[in-house]
Amino acid sequence: MATGSRTKSRQTKAEQARQTRRRITAAAATLFVRDGFLTTTMAAIAAEAGVAVQTLYLSFGNKTAILKAAFDEAIAGDDDPVPIMDRPWMRDVLTNPDGAAAITVFIDNASLVMERVSPLYGVVRAAAGDPEVGELLAHNKQVRHEGFSLVVEAVASRPGFTTELSVDDAVGVLYTLQSEETYALMVTEHGWTSRQWRDWVRRLVLAELFPGSRAHPGGAGPGMG
Repeated sequence: MATGSRTKSRQTKAEQARQTRRRITAAAATLFVRDGFLTTTMAAIAAEAGVAVQTLYLSFGNKTAILKAAFDEAIAGDDDPVPIMDRPWMRDVLTNPDGAAAITVFIDNASLVMERVSPLYGVVRAAAGDPEVGELLAHNKQVRHEGFSLVVEAVASRPGFTTELSVDDAVGVLYTLQSEETYALMVTEHGWTSRQWRDWVRRLVLAELFPGSRAHPGGAGPGMG
């Protein structure tokens, strides 16, 4: 019984720590978007989250680490330690024998990511003069490009893939169209809805990568689970 009690106690403490981290990242994200990264202080984050300042340092170490955690949660849609490439919807993209359908699933789910992450991406870009934040931005771009490369490489061997573009150029098309910068231009500045953005990207990417296919209709895909 004693061993079981200790195990349960450790699990309870771990869950409490996880909930505290979530509260901190949610509070920080709100302040970063509203006030900017450089202006937001650790004391302000602590007050917004309802924790002691020391808790922030114990949980994350510094403000940039909090920004990274909030950014990662926005990308994933949760704080589960499961990389995007290992999510069920991404496995569908990488294994679906229908290349156009795979691209549709990818665009639909990547657009959900874009909708969540766009505000914090703007924060990261604005603060990229800070060396640590600049490194975070560069790492995000590298990881995103690598992920897009895996997607294109996976569908390039499937029937209907364009003969007009090299795989590298097809990656460039996907990376450019499904980007935070293009999303900000069309949604934040131009005033499109996220759905208009998603449908537009889907049409253009399918036209470029699978020119013989018809754009797959439908909603936002299977989600991020």
